Amino acid sequence: MTNDLLKLAVEAHGGLARWNAFRTLEAEMSITGGIWHVKQKPDIFRHVVAAMDTQAQRVELRSFTTPDRHFLFTPGRIAVKSTDGRILESRDNPRSSFAGHSQQTPWDDLHAAYFCSYALWTYFSTPFLYTYQGVVTEELSPWRENGEQWRRLKVTFPDSIDTHSREQVSYFGPDGLLRRHDYTVDIMGGATGANYASNYREFDGIIVPSTRRVFARDADGQKIDEPLLVAIDVGTVSFR
Repeated sequence: MTNDLLKLAVEAHGGLARWNAFRTLEAEMSITGGIWHVKQKPDIFRHVVAAMDTQAQRVELRSFTTPDRHFLFTPGRIAVKSTDGRILESRDNPRSSFAGHSQQTPWDDLHAAYFCSYALWTYFSTPFLYTYQGVVTEELSPWRENGEQWRRLKVTFPDSIDTHSREQVSYFGPDGLLRRHDYTVDIMGGATGANYASNYREFDGIIVPSTRRVFARDADGQKIDEPLLVAIDVGTVSFR
């Protein structure tokens, strides 16, 4: 890690050695917010368990809304499988299925699962993800918000990682913990996101925000307070 801000952030969240000691992260949470109503999937992830590979993009979503069906995400594929492991439905190259979508375009279950899977993997892997091969970081000028000065890290992802957009910006407080995460959502017509992380808790030596709130942002980078687009409330997290 040549970037001193990235080093500060990684240490604040538990350290790379601790993170690399695990291969699987499992989190139980509630995911709600206005975007799910717009997409006509208001309760699909209201109570969900996500099992994620910490080193590679692989996510299994188990939604209590559809307990007999699990979603399995890997780059280039999203699938629905039964509880006994049979593949019921799948979509290769799922990102292409969003071509022409706007913020208002309704989603089917596979659209929703693809979006949710890569987003959660990005969120729960931050900032450790920023040390992975092919990810480029650069510190930007600081930002003042909520009475604090936050240091900003521009992150550029390689094509091999499915995420909201190639370029994203993370804001870290004086303690090195993530405060805010900005991006545009390419598969949603370039909608803006300002994702606020708070209520940090420690799980197995890793420091995780148990609350996330996502809003749109204006051309000056200021949060647009209404509507609340996505709310993520984390109950438990375990690593193994």
